[in-house]
Amino acid sequence: MKVYTKTGDKGTTALFGGDRVPKDHIRIDSYGTVDELNSYIGLIRDQEMDAHYKTILIEIQDRLFTVGAILATPAEKEVLKNGELRLKNLGIIDTDIELLENEIDQMEESLPQMTHFVLPGGHPTVSHCHIARCICRRAERLAVHLSHNEAVPEIAIRYLNRLSDYLFVLARKLSSDLNAEEVKWIPRK
Repeated sequence: MKVYTKTGDKGTTALFGGDRVPKDHIRIDSYGTVDELNSYIGLIRDQEMDAHYKTILIEIQDRLFTVGAILATPAEKEVLKNGELRLKNLGIIDTDIELLENEIDQMEESLPQMTHFVLPGGHPTVSHCHIARCICRRAERLAVHLSHNEAVPEIAIRYLNRLSDYLFVLARKLSSDLNAEEVKWIPRK
Protein backbone atom coordinates (compact mmCIF):
# COMPACT_ATOMS: atom_id res chain seq x y z
CA MET A 1 0.00 0.00 0.00
CA LYS A 2 1.40 3.37 -1.01
CA VAL A 3 1.35 6.34 1.35
CA TYR A 4 0.07 8.62 -1.38
CA THR A 5 -3.28 7.83 -2.98
CA LYS A 6 -3.85 11.07 -4.92
CA THR A 7 -7.53 10.92 -3.87
CA GLY A 8 -7.16 14.14 -1.88
CA ASP A 9 -5.54 16.16 -4.61
CA LYS A 10 -8.72 18.15 -5.22
CA GLY A 11 -9.14 19.16 -1.57
CA THR A 12 -11.40 16.40 -0.28
CA THR A 13 -10.80 13.47 2.04
CA ALA A 14 -12.69 10.37 3.09
CA LEU A 15 -14.30 9.83 6.48
CA PHE A 16 -14.73 6.40 8.07
CA GLY A 17 -17.58 4.95 6.07
CA GLY A 18 -16.41 6.38 2.76
CA ASP A 19 -18.16 9.76 2.57
CA ARG A 20 -15.93 12.45 1.07
CA VAL A 21 -15.86 15.93 2.55
CA PRO A 22 -13.74 19.05 1.98
CA LYS A 23 -10.47 19.01 3.91
CA ASP A 24 -11.54 22.16 5.75
CA HIS A 25 -14.73 20.51 7.06
CA ILE A 26 -15.20 20.95 10.82
CA ARG A 27 -15.04 17.17 11.30
CA ILE A 28 -11.61 17.05 9.63
CA ASP A 29 -10.42 20.06 11.63
CA SER A 30 -11.67 18.37 14.80
CA TYR A 31 -9.94 15.02 14.43
CA GLY A 32 -6.92 16.65 12.77
CA THR A 33 -6.40 18.72 15.91
CA VAL A 34 -6.65 15.55 18.01
CA ASP A 35 -3.92 14.10 15.79
CA GLU A 36 -1.82 17.24 16.32
CA LEU A 37 -2.32 16.88 20.07
CA ASN A 38 -1.32 13.21 19.93
CA SER A 39 1.90 14.13 18.14
CA TYR A 40 2.68 16.83 20.67
CA ILE A 41 2.12 14.41 23.54
CA GLY A 42 4.67 12.16 21.82
CA LEU A 43 7.12 15.06 22.05
CA ILE A 44 6.40 15.41 25.78
CA ARG A 45 6.89 11.66 26.23
CA ASP A 46 10.33 11.96 24.58
CA GLN A 47 11.51 14.30 27.36
CA GLU A 48 13.35 13.18 30.48
CA MET A 49 10.78 12.36 33.17
CA ASP A 50 9.61 9.64 35.50
CA ALA A 51 8.70 6.40 33.69
CA HIS A 52 5.22 6.47 35.23
CA TYR A 53 4.34 9.67 33.37
CA LYS A 54 5.58 8.13 30.12
CA THR A 55 3.34 5.09 30.68
CA ILE A 56 0.31 7.31 31.26
CA LEU A 57 1.17 9.41 28.20
CA ILE A 58 1.27 6.27 26.04
CA GLU A 59 -2.18 5.33 27.35
CA ILE A 60 -3.39 8.85 26.54
CA GLN A 61 -1.96 8.64 23.01
CA ASP A 62 -3.82 5.35 22.52
CA ARG A 63 -7.07 6.94 23.73
CA LEU A 64 -6.52 9.92 21.42
CA PHE A 65 -6.37 7.57 18.44
CA THR A 66 -9.76 6.34 19.57
CA VAL A 67 -11.11 9.88 19.95
CA GLY A 68 -9.84 10.63 16.44
CA ALA A 69 -11.60 7.55 15.06
CA ILE A 70 -14.82 8.55 16.81
CA LEU A 71 -14.64 12.06 15.37
CA ALA A 72 -13.85 10.67 11.89
CA THR A 73 -17.01 8.53 11.89
CA PRO A 74 -20.34 10.18 11.04
CA ALA A 75 -23.23 8.87 13.15
CA GLU A 76 -24.95 7.34 10.11
CA LYS A 77 -21.81 5.27 9.40
CA GLU A 78 -21.32 3.90 12.94
CA VAL A 79 -23.08 0.63 12.07
CA LEU A 80 -21.88 -1.52 9.18
CA LYS A 81 -24.29 -3.12 6.70
CA ASN A 82 -23.91 -6.45 8.55
CA GLY A 83 -25.13 -4.79 11.76
CA GLU A 84 -21.76 -4.71 13.51
CA LEU A 85 -20.33 -1.51 14.93
CA ARG A 86 -17.69 0.09 12.71
CA LEU A 87 -15.60 0.93 15.79
CA LYS A 88 -16.52 -2.32 17.57
CA ASN A 89 -13.42 -2.58 19.74
CA LEU A 90 -12.90 1.16 20.12
CA GLY A 91 -14.45 3.61 22.49
CA ILE A 92 -13.86 5.96 25.35
CA ILE A 93 -15.29 4.71 28.62
CA ASP A 94 -15.69 6.22 32.07
CA THR A 95 -12.57 4.45 33.36
CA ASP A 96 -10.50 6.36 30.78
CA ILE A 97 -11.66 9.62 32.36
CA GLU A 98 -11.24 8.20 35.87
CA LEU A 99 -7.60 7.36 35.07
CA LEU A 100 -6.96 11.02 34.26
CA GLU A 101 -8.78 12.17 37.40
CA ASN A 102 -6.85 9.73 39.60
CA GLU A 103 -3.55 10.87 38.09
CA ILE A 104 -4.50 14.51 38.65
CA ASP A 105 -5.40 13.79 42.27
CA GLN A 106 -2.13 11.94 42.91
CA MET A 107 -0.01 14.70 41.40
CA GLU A 108 -1.88 17.43 43.28
CA GLU A 109 -1.19 15.73 46.63
CA SER A 110 2.47 16.73 46.36
CA LEU A 111 1.91 20.21 44.93
CA PRO A 112 1.26 23.43 46.83
CA GLN A 113 -2.27 24.76 46.54
CA MET A 114 -2.68 27.21 43.68
CA THR A 115 -3.23 30.79 44.77
CA HIS A 116 -2.39 32.55 41.46
CA PHE A 117 -2.52 31.88 37.76
CA VAL A 118 0.68 30.28 36.50
CA LEU A 119 2.56 31.60 33.49
CA PRO A 120 3.59 28.84 31.06
CA GLY A 121 7.31 28.16 31.03
CA GLY A 122 10.17 27.51 33.40
CA HIS A 123 11.55 24.47 31.61
CA PRO A 124 11.21 23.16 28.03
CA THR A 125 9.32 20.04 29.17
CA VAL A 126 6.89 22.16 31.18
CA SER A 127 6.40 24.48 28.20
CA HIS A 128 5.62 21.50 25.96
CA CYS A 129 2.92 20.44 28.43
CA HIS A 130 1.35 23.90 28.31
CA ILE A 131 1.38 23.91 24.50
CA ALA A 132 -0.26 20.46 24.49
CA ARG A 133 -2.86 21.76 26.95
CA CYS A 134 -3.70 24.61 24.56
CA ILE A 135 -3.96 22.22 21.60
CA CYS A 136 -6.21 20.00 23.71
CA ARG A 137 -8.49 22.93 24.52
CA ARG A 138 -8.67 23.75 20.80
CA ALA A 139 -9.53 20.10 20.02
CA GLU A 140 -12.26 20.26 22.64
CA ARG A 141 -13.68 23.50 21.21
CA LEU A 142 -13.71 22.00 17.71
CA ALA A 143 -15.42 18.81 18.92
CA VAL A 144 -18.05 20.95 20.66
CA HIS A 145 -18.50 23.01 17.48
CA LEU A 146 -18.93 19.79 15.50
CA SER A 147 -21.51 18.57 18.04
CA HIS A 148 -23.72 21.57 17.25
CA ASN A 149 -24.36 20.14 13.77
CA GLU A 150 -23.56 16.43 13.98
CA ALA A 151 -23.68 13.73 16.65
CA VAL A 152 -20.53 13.56 18.79
CA PRO A 153 -20.46 11.26 21.80
CA GLU A 154 -20.42 13.43 24.93
CA ILE A 155 -17.80 11.19 26.51
CA ALA A 156 -15.25 12.12 23.81
CA ILE A 157 -15.70 15.79 24.68
CA ARG A 158 -15.50 15.01 28.40
CA TYR A 159 -12.25 13.10 27.81
CA LEU A 160 -10.68 16.07 26.02
CA ASN A 161 -11.82 18.39 28.80
CA ARG A 162 -10.28 16.21 31.50
CA LEU A 163 -7.12 15.68 29.46
CA SER A 164 -6.50 19.43 29.34
CA ASP A 165 -6.78 19.48 33.15
CA TYR A 166 -4.33 16.57 33.34
CA LEU A 167 -1.83 18.36 31.09
CA PHE A 168 -2.02 21.49 33.25
CA VAL A 169 -1.37 19.54 36.44
CA LEU A 170 1.37 17.51 34.73
CA ALA A 171 3.06 20.80 33.80
CA ARG A 172 2.92 21.89 37.43
CA LYS A 173 4.16 18.51 38.67
CA LEU A 174 7.04 18.42 36.19
CA SER A 175 7.90 21.97 37.14
CA SER A 176 8.22 20.76 40.72
CA ASP A 177 10.09 17.56 39.79
CA LEU A 178 12.54 19.50 37.63
CA ASN A 179 13.02 22.27 40.21
CA ALA A 180 11.87 24.75 37.58
CA GLU A 181 10.65 28.15 38.62
CA GLU A 182 6.87 28.41 38.54
CA VAL A 183 6.13 32.05 37.69
CA LYS A 184 2.83 33.35 38.99
CA TRP A 185 0.83 35.88 37.03
CA ILE A 186 0.31 39.05 39.01
CA PRO A 187 -2.11 41.56 37.50
CA ARG A 188 -1.16 45.22 37.32
CA LYS A 189 -2.59 47.42 40.00
